[in-house]
Amino acid sequence: MPGAWAATGSLPFAGFWGQPADAAVLLGDGRVLLAGGEDGRRTPTDATALYDPGAGTWTAAAPMWTPRRLHTVTPLADGRVLAVGGIGHAPDGPAEGLATAEVHDPATGRWTPTGALRQARFSHSATRLPDGRVLVAGGATARPGPTPYTLRTAELYDPVTGQWTLARPMTDARFGHPAVLLGDGRVLLVGGVLAVGRGRYGALGYCETYDPATGLWAPTGTLAGARKGHQATLLPDGTVLVTGGDMRGFRPDDWAFDPYSQWVTERFDPGSGTWSTDTDMPWGRSHHRAVPLPSGQVLVIGGTDDISLAVGYQNAMVYDPVARTWSTEFGTVEGRWAPAAVALGDGRVLAVGGLTRSGPAAPVLGEDEVTATAEIYTPASTR
Repeated sequence: MPGAWAATGSLPFAGFWGQPADAAVLLGDGRVLLAGGEDGRRTPTDATALYDPGAGTWTAAAPMWTPRRLHTVTPLADGRVLAVGGIGHAPDGPAEGLATAEVHDPATGRWTPTGALRQARFSHSATRLPDGRVLVAGGATARPGPTPYTLRTAELYDPVTGQWTLARPMTDARFGHPAVLLGDGRVLLVGGVLAVGRGRYGALGYCETYDPATGLWAPTGTLAGARKGHQATLLPDGTVLVTGGDMRGFRPDDWAFDPYSQWVTERFDPGSGTWSTDTDMPWGRSHHRAVPLPSGQVLVIGGTDDISLAVGYQNAMVYDPVARTWSTEFGTVEGRWAPAAVALGDGRVLAVGGLTRSGPAAPVLGEDEVTATAEIYTPASTR
């Protein structure tokens, strides 16, 4: 039914995917690859699964060489898929990033180790550049004590040689940030997280761009409100829409303390390098997913409120970038936050996994409720 969600086959394993949340990849043959993630106790997995949209079924595939959570999964130009970094151990000590990377070949269904990163990292961004290389930027890694070390470093992966080279460091250290490939070939990094003390984290409003032609980073317009746990989506006119996230700080309009997830949206103009406030979402949310539709609209799925991190939202909504309006859609079959989501080749959207109940709402103390269910959204419009 147009505009509605329908349940489809369940994953062979339950899992969720924290920022930067690009764990699901559309393959060249129309299938979806999902790799790694974590369970309700934050234990990483090496599991890999493939979804067939025609049959509506998931099948287990050869596992990765290393369990990973808070990693990136990036499609390469030749059809293979690159998995990079993450955390490979149970949450029983300081979070230590992985320096390993591996490549999945859809033709064989297997993973192969590739060149190691120059610096271990997790919660970084990974962006395929127009020339086929992959830019990995920022992230975090372990240091003594419970607080991770936030990284400024960046690296470039050459899929031909399988090797990494250091790029120039970013202007600002950050992790858990969205990265968007702009129409002119630059990469935009938006906000993110900075470790600011023992177990304390601050949201960032700073943004910057990377130019592959010069290899240089440049500061650009700053968000009106700092954000983490947000999404950044490229629109058909080349601008970028930022939705949701948690600022955990003072609102820019009246300096009142606001710990809740944000409903205010912002839009970035690459030509002027500035942000402008756009139409508010009907509800604030963090750890949601924003997926472009064939119509040019943007589907926003699920999420939660960062003040409690208790339940996954069932509601979904669509943004029209021309009218700059939001419309409420049919709710998802199951509420979920930090799921994986990807647009299928036929224009539908697949949402899978995620947290359903967590923190104070979890049925078992110390173990969040994670789902293996999946569902598909059929857009009401394809204009």
